[in-house]
Amino acid sequence: MNLVANPVRLSTASSTFDAEFKARLHWSADTDAAIEQRVADILLDVQRRGDTAVLEYTARFDGLSVSAMSALELSQAELKAAFDAIPAAQRAALQAAARRVRSYHEAQKKANGEGWSYRDEDGTLLGQKVTPLDRVGIYVPGGKAAYPSSVLMNAIPAHVAGVGEIIMVVPTPKGEKNPLVLAAAYVAGVTRAFTIGGAQAVAALAYGTSTIPAVDKITGPGNAYVAAAKRRVFGTVGIDMIAGPSEILVLADGSTPVDWVAMDLFSQAEHDELAQSILLCPDAAYIDQVHEALNRLLPAMPRAEIIAKSLNGRGVLIHTRSMEEACALSNRIAPEHLEVSSSQPHEWEPLLKHAGAIFLGAYTSESLGDYCAGPNHVLPTSGTARFSSPLGVYDFQKRSSLIEVSEQGAQTLGRIAAELAYGEGLQAHARAAEMRLHTVPDMKVTK
Repeated sequence: MNLVANPVRLSTASSTFDAEFKARLHWSADTDAAIEQRVADILLDVQRRGDTAVLEYTARFDGLSVSAMSALELSQAELKAAFDAIPAAQRAALQAAARRVRSYHEAQKKANGEGWSYRDEDGTLLGQKVTPLDRVGIYVPGGKAAYPSSVLMNAIPAHVAGVGEIIMVVPTPKGEKNPLVLAAAYVAGVTRAFTIGGAQAVAALAYGTSTIPAVDKITGPGNAYVAAAKRRVFGTVGIDMIAGPSEILVLADGSTPVDWVAMDLFSQAEHDELAQSILLCPDAAYIDQVHEALNRLLPAMPRAEIIAKSLNGRGVLIHTRSMEEACALSNRIAPEHLEVSSSQPHEWEPLLKHAGAIFLGAYTSESLGDYCAGPNHVLPTSGTARFSSPLGVYDFQKRSSLIEVSEQGAQTLGRIAAELAYGEGLQAHARAAEMRLHTVPDMKVTK
């Protein structure tokens, strides 16, 4: 098969750029109506029949037929055995990556995750108490590919936050277990693990069954069924985000070897056909060289067909009038991964406001962030980096306000609260505050 990488070429100088770019950038997060209805049926069935329904769906969708849920739970001994059995180089890489991810999230917790309080002059205490969630569920994709890195990125920040139980679910079609995923669960400190996936796994985590305990929050990416299920159970449990296709935007000044940039664009395109790879550069000749490199390097890639479909369907090479304009356009896109492939990356970083993760300099490939740099690789997609953040320790904690009003403070605050409560027509609120006053006034009558 003669595959060709032919991403769209655009120029910001063109009068039709905005329309052409919006058409290329658009991706709908709306799921197919049939998927939504099927997911709704599965969630309701699992909520009603629990383990029995989970077993039936696991047999139907994963081709894994067992008579009891106990056969789908991975023991700690099995996780450790998987760790012991993988090659020494993989064990060392897992442990090194886990150390870096844990170190980063421990620093994150110290910076933002501690409670605080202060006292007013009258002795009133105000503050915030930070506590971890009791139990969380992490969804790890399985099937076409295995993602041990996703285990580390979801379980370790939960562990650092102090979550009591971490329940992992991972589909294992036909019963094929990936030893690196199991080993990662062992390294990351997963409490319990089950070989189930899809909407039925999300339902089991959200509602609980006789075997799988209900969790407080579900994190981790999955297919359209998983995304639809997470959207539907939100409110019963918390979720991290609804993830769309993976994205990379390379902001290049023309100083990085073109083969490096081409391979970085491949690194997202190889995920799936809907992944998006974008290059912004003010040097038209450099864009030509990157385009040439894409086609020169493509035949050697094992996932060449997926890469070609992704680049031809959603890839964009954009000639900008300046690096400043490229930065402004990047902010409009708000990409999941943003590489500043420049000899002076810190010159442009202050101009960049919206991105899931920013990779500074030619040597900082996005793939290093995916596996072992330390920051989390679970990132907002589809422009949601405008208002949301990477997965972190804060996602596994909640905050409670602390209020302790002194006797003296109640004399001031009580009058303020009572006045506002009477204004809202809530006499019990007002009277509760007034009863703490040294001189209790007669109750006002409001309509």
